[in-house]
Amino acid sequence: MRAWTIRRTGAARGTVLAAAGLVTALAAGPIEPAQAGQAHPASGERVTPPTPLLAYFYQWFNHSSWNRAKKDYPLIGTYSSSDRRVIREQIRQAKSAGIDGFIVSWKDTPLNNGRLRLLMAAAAKEHFKLAMIYQGLDFHRRPQPAARVAADFVTFRDKFARSPVFFRLGGKPLTIWSGIWAFTLADVARVTGAVRPDLLVLASEKDAAGFQRVAGVTDGDAYYWSSVNPATYPDYAGKLNEMSKAIHRAGKYWIAPFAPGFDARMVGGTSFVPRRGGQTLRTEYATALRSSPDVLGLISWNEFSENTHVEPSVRYRYESMNTLRQLRGTGVPAPAGPAAPSEDGSGQPGGTASTAVYVGNLLRLAGFPVALVAAVALVAWTRRRARAHPTGRPPPRHRRTTTKRTTPRGSP
Repeated sequence: MRAWTIRRTGAARGTVLAAAGLVTALAAGPIEPAQAGQAHPASGERVTPPTPLLAYFYQWFNHSSWNRAKKDYPLIGTYSSSDRRVIREQIRQAKSAGIDGFIVSWKDTPLNNGRLRLLMAAAAKEHFKLAMIYQGLDFHRRPQPAARVAADFVTFRDKFARSPVFFRLGGKPLTIWSGIWAFTLADVARVTGAVRPDLLVLASEKDAAGFQRVAGVTDGDAYYWSSVNPATYPDYAGKLNEMSKAIHRAGKYWIAPFAPGFDARMVGGTSFVPRRGGQTLRTEYATALRSSPDVLGLISWNEFSENTHVEPSVRYRYESMNTLRQLRGTGVPAPAGPAAPSEDGSGQPGGTASTAVYVGNLLRLAGFPVALVAAVALVAWTRRRARAHPTGRPPPRHRRTTTKRTTPRGSP
């Protein structure tokens, strides 16, 4: 094909580049939901450094797990937590949304230990951090024997915690004891006393009084409040602030919770907190951040039974990921009231954000052929014009005598 050139007058070059830009934008194809709505903050808006954000992560999935009490499924497929490929992809997705690490649910079993090692290896390669939350309650919400809890914490310290992949505060690896409220103070002291010289052990108490009960034998509190509805709880922010003040007065660490929504009705619960197209996540993030946390605790990466997951899914796709990207790339947002509901809890996929992206994609696809034809015609016209007038200027026209404008076009 013969090469050709265009005279580089300002008008011709600008016109061709504008047309090329339009065609390029349309040729890029439909917007993937992971890209929709991403914001690039203006200079000076970025939080430096942001409060660390760790997401609760569950490694209990087998392929058969997805057959029980699920109304949504991961886009990556109904995976096993032993799949190296899935683990690596989950970490990369989390990092892309501004998540600094996972708080991994664990207790000492051969299967859990093997999966934790796989996760540690992938996290080390991706420069991603981990923390551990110990499951102090069994499947029926009964407390594990205190002797077993003590032995498991020692096992974690000796076999895992020395790895640099674990997130540290004050030089110590972070651990959390889930269900600590079901244990006596004497049992808590017996468990934590053996490992606190080497580990941080945070409680998971649900209010300031609960934390004060164990304050002397723990290193802080990580409140796992997944079911709060910011639209209906009368003093949601006040409760988080009260806990933060009590914990910081004691010189301990506070992990503030936030979630994108909640629905545990398929596992015997009654609460339902709609996501509202990402508005619930925005409101809870802002409220958690204003409680002066040492770490933000996102509930959760992949708790699909209670539907608090932000992992890309069939139902919500990349909605939560996009919202997190915006929140982690801009300043502290103001808590906002609920937006118009984008779901009704019926289990049917939907949402205004998804609809907008879908309609936008259709418009882009429909407009591409028209834009392409227009761009080709414009380039051809510019070439003919450039050949007819090598100087790049049109022939002079007969000038009419008229009054000169003293104001720009469009001025009053």
